[in-house]
Amino acid sequence: MGSTSADNHGSEGVGRRDLIKRSAALGLVTVPTMSFLAACASGGGGDESNDNTSKGKATKDNPFGAEKGSKLDVVVFKGGYGDDYAKAWEADFGKKLGVTSTHTGTQEITGKLQPRFNAGNPPDIVDDSGAQQIKVDVLNKNGQLLDLAEVLDAPSVDDPSKKVRDTLIAGTLDPGTFEGKVVALNYIYTVWGLWYSGKLFKEKGWEEPKTWADFLAVCQDAKKQGIGGLAHQGKYPYYINVAIMDMIAKKGGLDAMKAIDNLDPKAFVGSDAAQAGVEAIYEVVEKGLLMPGTNGLTHTESQTRWNQYKAAFITCGSWLENEQLKTTPTDFDMKFMPMPLLPDSKLPFEAIRAGAGEPFIIPTKAKNLPAAKEFMRRMLSKEWSTLFAKEANSLTILKDGVDPSVRLRPGTQSTVEASKAAGDNTFRYMYVDWYSEMGAALEAASNELMAKRIQPKEWLKRAQAAVDKQAKDPASKKNHRD
Repeated sequence: MGSTSADNHGSEGVGRRDLIKRSAALGLVTVPTMSFLAACASGGGGDESNDNTSKGKATKDNPFGAEKGSKLDVVVFKGGYGDDYAKAWEADFGKKLGVTSTHTGTQEITGKLQPRFNAGNPPDIVDDSGAQQIKVDVLNKNGQLLDLAEVLDAPSVDDPSKKVRDTLIAGTLDPGTFEGKVVALNYIYTVWGLWYSGKLFKEKGWEEPKTWADFLAVCQDAKKQGIGGLAHQGKYPYYINVAIMDMIAKKGGLDAMKAIDNLDPKAFVGSDAAQAGVEAIYEVVEKGLLMPGTNGLTHTESQTRWNQYKAAFITCGSWLENEQLKTTPTDFDMKFMPMPLLPDSKLPFEAIRAGAGEPFIIPTKAKNLPAAKEFMRRMLSKEWSTLFAKEANSLTILKDGVDPSVRLRPGTQSTVEASKAAGDNTFRYMYVDWYSEMGAALEAASNELMAKRIQPKEWLKRAQAAVDKQAKDPASKKNHRD
């Protein structure tokens, strides 16, 4: 996934910032695209499947008839999650079905695949991700993507009495759905919130704070002991907006979140939830509870200092553990937690921002459609979902998708537990996907807020001005949340 490794985006993480602006960072982790990818529109269209595809005998364990001895052409974005998980899948696929795989792990998705799509000779299955992702909507518009309904309506590997689609976390098919058809399977389930060191908390006698008052108390105790309270990735205010916007959603409930996405004239100014959320975060600044210097640091710089026990908390998404593997002490005991609650909050403490990303696609002109469909069906089995969690330190969109007997890294394990505790109490903002300019304006306001150059009242005014400006764009009327 493009949002998981500093190695993917050049020095100082500038690419990551651009990625996040366009990601469902406030809900769905998609990855950025570039306008020149529109060139992919040429050639290779048509909804028809490839008649020359390898077809074997369909059985209960092989409902699409993936043919033994056939080859599967797999291309995987080799970003922060690496591609070892895919190699493990391919090895298992070969062992169980006798289908061998040609594996390509790359960050140059467009460079390697655009000519192949244009020539009508695409791979069989693609993890279409990263800074050089081919736009899913462009491929779909040109009839180059398979409707995945057949895979989703197939029997689940783990429980054949259920359809595959019924084993997935609610809402996770939404980002890959265009005009009612699922054409991309967003496979990775990401959660956002606060992170802390279990070791540090145990040593200091701190407990995970469920209320904002308790959170501030931990930060104040940390400060007395020469430790920062909250670290944030100051050069990229996307991260602190995770905290601010989560506080607003949890205080005011889904209506407060939807008011922002729907560009309500009282989304910020006139919203009690928005005022309470931004004032709470500003309290950390005002009371000197930020980790010293955090406002001037990149994401990896702040996160590394947090790994060095220089702050009690940091805000981030669940790619954090994988991103920080090299700098995290072995006994750090990384832990995830939801944002704490303000008084009279409408959502429970367990509620978390969560969503799906990392789109996998099957081209309509794939040479081995039966094997590609069967491969995707198995991606949504507990066995392959667990393989992914072990190799990539992250969750998939499969409900209870990790075998409980498997030992995961502590941060990943804590996100499993948090997701179970949240149940249906998950939420996601859409404005960053829909309105990148508005998102950038909110980030700029938060940058000023955290540096104490503006106060909450001014932040609310700037945020509302960004909403009002966006609402004047006629294109905004196409987007609405009920």
